[in-house]
Amino acid sequence: MAQRKIYHVTKTDEGWQGKLEGGQRASVKGDTKEEVVKKTIELAKNQEDSSVRIHKLDGEIQEERTYPRKSDPFPPEG
Repeated sequence: MAQRKIYHVTKTDEGWQGKLEGGQRASVKGDTKEEVVKKTIELAKNQEDSSVRIHKLDGEIQEERTYPRKSDPFPPEG
């Protein structure tokens, strides 16, 4: 199984960015959090095993989305 690719959506001085964990440069940049989240999710969905960690303004993780859904290591019950 390939190692999971993790993208982080974070606030920067210039706006918002979606960046692969450990990457040097942002994969996605934009003025609004909404547009960057959408584009970063599109990137993640094209990967075999990935997740997107969406951060709040203070840097705390707001939520995490895993793609494909069946590869979520902690699926909720029910």
